Amino acid sequence: MKKVLLISVAVIATFMFSTTTKAQIKIGSFDEESVLGLMPGIQKVDTILQKFVEDSLKTEYDYELSEYKRQDSVLKDSTHPVSGSLKAILQKELSNHLYKIQNWQQYQNQKLQAKQEELLVPYRQKVYDALREIIADNKYTHVFKSEVFFAPIPLQDNLSIKVAQKLKLKLPAEVENALKEQSSGAPKSAAPMRAAPRQGGH
Repeated sequence: MKKVLLISVAVIATFMFSTTTKAQIKIGSFDEESVLGLMPGIQKVDTILQKFVEDSLKTEYDYELSEYKRQDSVLKDSTHPVSGSLKAILQKELSNHLYKIQNWQQYQNQKLQAKQEELLVPYRQKVYDALREIIADNKYTHVFKSEVFFAPIPLQDNLSIKVAQKLKLKLPAEVENALKEQSSGAPKSAAPMRAAPRQGGH
């Protein structure tokens, strides 16, 4: 996918400099994570995820393990042998518990990812509402992830910064400095705005 995006950017760049191109192309970059990392209260997501592991996932794992041991002991109890359809049911349940225990890390990661996506919905809603307005107001025709660009794009086309400003978020010091340099008339291209990574990035 990244390769396709890079090719797309190269093709678009060619069109930009073609004298035969009549439509005006305007390209911006955007990095979701850098903006989400600046959102007030975003740290609560990590806290809630940790609590989710302790209160929900750990409890579920303990249950799976205890049920596996219980059913295994019932099937192995020679003094009270189980036979017929009940034995088949217990063997199937035992197999299901064992499979879940053996693949617990994958299962837990999937549950955490789903929970994180759920918790990020209100934050993403604000970010993308602001982004849509900026794209429309500034007539951007193409917006790509920051990492697809070979070199820093002009500061004014970094939509991560524009979104953060629209949402009145506190920008990193290096971004603030770059904006001050730009306002003073010094030519400046900004590196992609990057916030500190959140611990909940499962």
